Amino acid sequence: MTDVIRVSPDNPDPAAIARAAECLRAGGLVAFPTETVYGLGVHALDRAALRRLFAAKQRPATDPLIVHVAAFESLGPLVASVPDAARALASRFWPGPLTLVLPRSAAVPDEVTAGLPSVAIRVPSHPVARALIAAAGIPVAAPSANLFSRPSPTQASHVLEDLNGRIDLIVDGGPTTIGVESTVLDLSRGTPTVLRPGAVTIEMLREILPRVELSGSPPTGDARMPSPGMLEKHYSPRAPLTLFEGRANAVLQALITAARAARAEGKVVGIIAADDDHGALTTLGERDPRVLLRTIGAEAAVETIASRLYASLRELDAAGADVILVRGFPAEHGLGVAVQDRLRRAAAGRIVIV
Repeated sequence: MTDVIRVSPDNPDPAAIARAAECLRAGGLVAFPTETVYGLGVHALDRAALRRLFAAKQRPATDPLIVHVAAFESLGPLVASVPDAARALASRFWPGPLTLVLPRSAAVPDEVTAGLPSVAIRVPSHPVARALIAAAGIPVAAPSANLFSRPSPTQASHVLEDLNGRIDLIVDGGPTTIGVESTVLDLSRGTPTVLRPGAVTIEMLREILPRVELSGSPPTGDARMPSPGMLEKHYSPRAPLTLFEGRANAVLQALITAARAARAEGKVVGIIAADDDHGALTTLGERDPRVLLRTIGAEAAVETIASRLYASLRELDAAGADVILVRGFPAEHGLGVAVQDRLRRAAAGRIVIV
């Protein structure tokens, strides 16, 4: 069984943090909250511990890890060089949900980087994460604390659901706030490129670096990935998910038609939509046990939608949904780009555009 320590998210108990830090230093696997999602931490320079992490998550070795450090000054031993752009971005966005991909040093194991010449690093802002990394006094490699390709955990209970018995310790600091993973920006070659969108949006980055580009193309074959979260299928619930994109009215009509067809086949239908859609979706029957409706925020409240997305996917799985239908949310700019990215990968190609 995996031990769970509950702490205040704002003022974590030093004794609890010290216990978790010692576990990390000893090569243990410790899940802890960041401002984005829960991470599964391990000593980033301990190859045996890193191999345990990949086995616990069932994660392929071609998927690199993000190294979490206490401060910008901690970059030194991990990177070959620090470009001026990294200094400017760190000054603005660290601590926070921005990961920078930089040329690696020889000290970083291949297990962290998937053998690539670069390493992904960030300084988290969550008080629990900051206290833990500082107390451990080591760089902490920490992918999301879930089984590979599952929706990322935003609560300690999600970690326990996936990894109970597979890891040593969970530091329960309550729900995370942002709800989707950090923005990953590649500064290691050519034009600065967003490999994974997140809460630090491309518009925000362009205030510092005007020539930032967005790349969402997954690698082909068995190619090593330059960033976590770039597979075509990722963040997926157990039930097959279909994403509906387009004009709001047309999307709702297509989703309702698909829900009725699935219900006629005897399937339990999970639906994720905006608060604004509740009235239209009541035509499916508010008390029908075969329809599981989750409205996760007003259409304009993208921060609320992002924070509730993964928990809603897990809830529908737990409630027995056979299929999950999701209405697309506005994705022209800001955090909506990250929400769309996660939903498209969760759908794994099952996308209806109307």
